[in-house]
Amino acid sequence: MSSELTTVFTKDNLDTYLKELAKEYRKINGKTMPAEITLIGGASILINYGFRDMTTDVDAIVHASSSMKDAINRIGDRFDLPNGWLNTDFMRTTSYSPKLNQYSVFYRTFANVLHVRTVSSEYLVAMKLRSGRKYKNDLSDILGILAEHERCGSPLTLNMIEQAVTNLYGGWDAISDDAKSFLTDAMNTGNYEQVYTTVRSEEKRSKEVLIQFEQDYPNVTTTENVNTILSTLKTKASLLEQLKSASNKDRIER
Repeated sequence: MSSELTTVFTKDNLDTYLKELAKEYRKINGKTMPAEITLIGGASILINYGFRDMTTDVDAIVHASSSMKDAINRIGDRFDLPNGWLNTDFMRTTSYSPKLNQYSVFYRTFANVLHVRTVSSEYLVAMKLRSGRKYKNDLSDILGILAEHERCGSPLTLNMIEQAVTNLYGGWDAISDDAKSFLTDAMNTGNYEQVYTTVRSEEKRSKEVLIQFEQDYPNVTTTENVNTILSTLKTKASLLEQLKSASNKDRIER
């Protein structure tokens, strides 16, 4: 968690990198061996929505010959991108489902050889619910997606999201109680844009708390314990604030 890519990816430069990647892959393999990439996470948000203008990583599902790795590395070197700037690490997380390709949507074809797909709407919400990280963009991304669909006159319903969760993960049992409660509360409230600002601010604060913890206690945080650690740290911070407030009040009264 403590190691983060410093490169910022936007929709414009992501398209540039994908175009160059396609050209490089074609140079290696020729035009008779096509490749397919399904972008997920932040990259999929950039392509399909307007509420985020950047991401710091590009997660993908890659179907291509082994030379795709060489092409990715060459483009990384050419544009001074970090190692693994486009990676498949996501496929080792709980958010991955082998059915994602089936429910992905076509985006663009580059250099007549690289077919790029993305995940959007209720399926992207389902993925964000499955991940449910309170220190990343997961919860605010859900609100952003819901808000944009509402504005465009094609609102996502709970039934649509439930169907996506079922199609990808088999049902609600795969989603944490916290994530389910968050979605239910958000959809009942309906004021997605206002709640988005509050939730995004809280995500940034949570990330700062975890970064400080990892600096103090390296190699302790894992995917399995991160939510427990975060909850404990925030409870401790709240208690300290209460004690500080009580102490200040006591001095004033004296």
